Amino acid sequence: MTLQAVRLVSLIAAVGFCSVVGTTVRAEESNTAALAVAMKNATATLQRGLTISKAQGTPISAKFEIEDGKLQLKIYTMKGYDLKEVVADPKTGTVTKVEEISDAMDLNEAIEQKTAVEKATMPLLAAAEAAVKANAGARAVSIVPELKNGQATAEVTLLAGNTFKKVTVKLD
Repeated sequence: MTLQAVRLVSLIAAVGFCSVVGTTVRAEESNTAALAVAMKNATATLQRGLTISKAQGTPISAKFEIEDGKLQLKIYTMKGYDLKEVVADPKTGTVTKVEEISDAMDLNEAIEQKTAVEKATMPLLAAAEAAVKANAGARAVSIVPELKNGQATAEVTLLAGNTFKKVTVKLD
C-alpha cells in the first residue's frame, strides 16, 4: 500500500470514529467575550493568515481562537492528501508552528472543509475580503467552508467592537 493510500485509509477511519463519538464544543472556543477582548491586541488579520499559510498548501479554514489562555491564529491547509495546521502569531502574522493534523475531531473537520474547498471556485481569501468589505468596521475572526445542498459556502464570523456576526458567502 502506498503512503498516500495509508493516509487516506487513516483519514477515513478518523471520520468514522468521529461519526460514532459525535462532536463536542470546546469550552475555550465558546467563550466569545474573552475572544473579543483578546482580539483587541491582535494586529494580524485572518486574511494575512490565509496568505502566509499558502506555503503549506491551499487554505481550507482559518480562525482566531484562545487556546491555553493564549490567542492564536490557526489555519488548516491541504496539499494532496496532507492536511496541516499552521499556527501564526496574532500580533505579527508570522508562522510559529506547522504540524500534520492528527486529532480525530480536527481531522474530521478538515476533511469536510477540504471537500467544500475542492468544489469552490472562489478562494477563502477572496470570500473573507468580501465579507469584511460588506461589513464596514468589522474584521474577520474565522472562515469555515461547508457544502450546503451541494453548494460550496463559507461561514465568516466577523467582529465589530464586542459584537460577533456570522455571514455566509457563496464560494461557487
